[in-house]
Amino acid sequence: MEGYMAPFVLLVCITFAASASSQTCVPKEVNDNPWVHMSEMLIGCWTSFITEDKAEVHILNLNFAATDSNVFGLELINARPMNLILTSSVAAYGLQNTNADVNIYIHNDSTLTLHGNQHHNNIHREDFPTQNKEELVTWARQKFGGVTSFTTVQNLRTLTTTGTKGTKLGSASSQCVLKNEDAQEKHFMKIEVTSPPSSLKSCFPQPQASSAEELHIINIPEDTSIRSNISLRMSNKETKVFLRGPQGTTWTLLDPQVTKFGSNNDVLLSSFQHTIPPFFTLNNDDAEHVQKKALSHFSASTFTSYTELRPEGSLVLLVLGRKDSPAVTATVPETVIPITTNPPHQMPLMMQLYTSPDYRQPLDPNTKVQSDKRIYAEISGHTLGDIVLTIKVISCFVRSKGSCPVMKELPFIPETCSSNSCPDSTRLSFSLDQLQELETTTWDLECSVKICYSDKCGDGGRVKRNLEVTQPCLQPPTPPCFDFGLPGVLGIAFGGFLIGVLLIGALWFIKIKTGYPARLDIGSTAANLPGCPCSGAKRQPVSTNPSPSENSSANASIGSTQSTPTSSMA
Repeated sequence: MEGYMAPFVLLVCITFAASASSQTCVPKEVNDNPWVHMSEMLIGCWTSFITEDKAEVHILNLNFAATDSNVFGLELINARPMNLILTSSVAAYGLQNTNADVNIYIHNDSTLTLHGNQHHNNIHREDFPTQNKEELVTWARQKFGGVTSFTTVQNLRTLTTTGTKGTKLGSASSQCVLKNEDAQEKHFMKIEVTSPPSSLKSCFPQPQASSAEELHIINIPEDTSIRSNISLRMSNKETKVFLRGPQGTTWTLLDPQVTKFGSNNDVLLSSFQHTIPPFFTLNNDDAEHVQKKALSHFSASTFTSYTELRPEGSLVLLVLGRKDSPAVTATVPETVIPITTNPPHQMPLMMQLYTSPDYRQPLDPNTKVQSDKRIYAEISGHTLGDIVLTIKVISCFVRSKGSCPVMKELPFIPETCSSNSCPDSTRLSFSLDQLQELETTTWDLECSVKICYSDKCGDGGRVKRNLEVTQPCLQPPTPPCFDFGLPGVLGIAFGGFLIGVLLIGALWFIKIKTGYPARLDIGSTAANLPGCPCSGAKRQPVSTNPSPSENSSANASIGSTQSTPTSSMA
C-alpha cells in the first residue's frame, strides 16, 4: 500500500504546484470594476483659440440616457473668462455656480433650465443650430471668432473647471475640427458622469505583492456582434496587458504608459502611429483558457485582473487603473510653453554629439568644434516594452542663427552600431568642411527621421541640436633652418676676414687721396686721441713765408739739434 501512496502524494504535490504557478479565476458580473472603466469615444475638439479680450469659447454638448435623472451641476467659480455654449437634446436641469467672467449661452427654445448662482445676468438666449454639430461650430466661429473646445458628455453629473487655461498647449491651430476624442485629456475641466449599468464581468485572483508588475487581461467574447475599435488609456506605469478579441477588432493604445502587451488582434500605437500585427492566434474565448494563455505569454505565475466586456458601440474607451490611484498626467504650468521638434503623437527623440568614433565622451553643448574635424552623432528615442522600434535618418542640414539665416544640407555617413551597445538608437557622422568658408559660428543641426517597426516606417519628426563651429588655427610658415657644418663655418670665417682686409685697404686709399701723411706717428695719433689737449683744436693752415723771428729761432733750434749728435760723437 505504501508503494502506491508515494506516487499519489507526488502527483498531488505536482498538481498543487502547477495550480499555484498558473492561478486562474472565474469571472462574475460586478456593479463596479476597480480596474477597468468603460465609456464611449464621443465627438469633440480642442484648439488654441482665444478672443481679443482674452476669453475662451467652449461648447458643451450634453447627452442623457432615458434612465438618467438629467440633473447636472456646473462648478465654474474658479473658471477663467469664457463664453460657454450649452446644448442638450432632452430636457435637463442644471445647478450653476459661476463667477462674473463666465457667460452662458443657451438656445431660445431649449428645455435646459439653470438654477442657482448670484449672477443672474450671465445667461444669454441665442438662436443657434442645435441639431448639426458642425453648423454649431460655424455659428460660434462667426460670433466669437473661433472655438476653444467642443466636448460631448454622456450622462453628465458634475463639470468642474480646474482654473488652468483651456487653450491647447503646443497647438498652433485655431480651427476646431470635430473628431472622436477622449475628453479626459482636457486638463482644464474635470467631468464626472453617472455610469450606466455595468456590462462587465470581472474577477481577481489572490492579492499579489505590491512590488510585482501588474498584469491585466481583457477579453471580448467571439459572439459579440460589433467589431469595435477599442481605445485603451493607462493610468499606471509599468503595466502588462493581454488583449483578446474577435477577428477584426483593433486595440488603440493612447499613451506609452504600458510597458508590455500581447494580443491576437492588430494593436495601434497612437503615440507612434504604428500598427503592430497580432502576436499569436487565439480563437478560444473561454475565460480560463485566455487566462492561461496570458500567463504563458508573459511567463507569469499570476495576474492582477481579468475583465470580460461586450461593447455596444463601435468606438469604446477603456481606462485601465484603480480609481483610488492618481492618474498619470503631465501638467504644464501656464507660463511654460513646451518647445519640441516632434508633434505630440511622435516619439520624443534626442541627439548627442561626440568627437570620436568610440562614442564615449559626449560633446558639451558649449564646446566649439573646429570645421576641419569630423563629428559623430547618436540619435535615440524611448522603447516601448518588447517592441523594437528603429530610427532611420532621412536627411540632415544646418541652419545659421541670426537675422539672415543660411541653410546648408549636411551629408552624413551611417556608423555601425551593434544591438547591444545601442539597441534603441542610430549612429552617423558628419563632415563640416563646407562650413569653413562661412563666418557664422552658431548653427542648428537638424535631422529628419522615420520610426520603423519591421519593414513599416512612419514619420518620426525632426530632432535638433545646437552646434558651435570655429575655424581651424592657421600656423605661420616656419622659416627654413640651415645646418652649418665645419666647411661652412670656415667659409664664413674666411669671407669675414677677406671683407675686413678690403675695408682696411679702402680706408688707407681714402686717407692717401685726402692728403693725410702716409704714416701715423705718435704725435699725429695722440692728436686724435680722446683726452689730448689739442684734440679739439681746429687745424691751422701752414704758412709758406714764416716771419724772420720765427725763422731765426727755428734755424737756431734746427742747428742746435743737428750739432748735438756731432758733439756727442766727438
